[in-house]
Amino acid sequence: MRWLWWIACVGCGGAAPVDADRVLDARTIVEDTSTSVVDTAPPPKLGPPYPIVLAHGFFGFEDFAGAGFLSYFYGVKAHLAATGEARVYTPAVDPFNSSGYRGKQLAAHIEKILEDTGYARVNIIGHSQGGLDARVVAHDHPDWIGAVVTIGTPHDGVPLADIALRIQPHSDAERVIDTLSKLAGRALYDSVGNETSMAAAIRQFATEAMKSFNSKYTDAFGVQYFSIAGRTGLHSGGADCAARDAPLFITRWNAELDPTDPLLRPTETVLSGFANAPNDGIVRARDAHWGTFLGCIPADHLDQMGQIAGDVPGPTNSFRHLEFYADVVKLLRAKGL
Repeated sequence: MRWLWWIACVGCGGAAPVDADRVLDARTIVEDTSTSVVDTAPPPKLGPPYPIVLAHGFFGFEDFAGAGFLSYFYGVKAHLAATGEARVYTPAVDPFNSSGYRGKQLAAHIEKILEDTGYARVNIIGHSQGGLDARVVAHDHPDWIGAVVTIGTPHDGVPLADIALRIQPHSDAERVIDTLSKLAGRALYDSVGNETSMAAAIRQFATEAMKSFNSKYTDAFGVQYFSIAGRTGLHSGGADCAARDAPLFITRWNAELDPTDPLLRPTETVLSGFANAPNDGIVRARDAHWGTFLGCIPADHLDQMGQIAGDVPGPTNSFRHLEFYADVVKLLRAKGL
């Protein structure tokens, strides 16, 4: 064994012998430990372009209204894939629940997407209540979200909910109740007139309830918000559809007029009675504004996601929902998201 001796220059004593092999071993251990710390550091998160999450609305999920073969965003995921958007997700949440509850479900899906893909954020495109769910996630987890785009989302409430819940008396209340029940496939009231769980689910869209929601779920710093409304009933839009910097993919449809789907005609008529307000048969255009408003598309609430079963909006309307969603994604990409 090799020994190194160090002779002290001061005093009469000497230091203890040091084993050179042990010194080298200790140095190696330190070096190896340092290397292992570096090697185990998590890789950096991926930046834009971020994955796209399509968030469905009330009563909707991956199989539209339980049909078993119709996706809520009809053909959208496949169309986006054909344009080169490989990371598009359509998570399902409870079709009949509050956005506070659904937002937590959506957040769990998004957390898994981020873990699986390695991206830092996602962009959410939400239709109807899906836009409210998206706002909940952005509020609670702003570091997960690049942008929220809402389409036909009732940010300021739904007058139809006030009428259906008899908060606001209206001569057409029974027609409104019947239409909403047909859309959801569930009754709002039982045989003796008591509210069902369906009515409780709709209560969140009442005007006063949405004021409370907006106070609680404010916009998150660092997240970009965009909104788009729909117009039907052959309405041209007017002031409620005016947008300061409307993109070309919105203004290209300005001359188109949408005939309302027969299922939505009763509710469109009721909503138009509010000072001839442009609406999509469920949501008034003025109530769909949030963040940067981009304008209105000539599409009723069903046309906005290609329902039913991908049928076209009408013989006089050339609007196509697949082109529209591809353009929304292009807008996000152009903004570095």
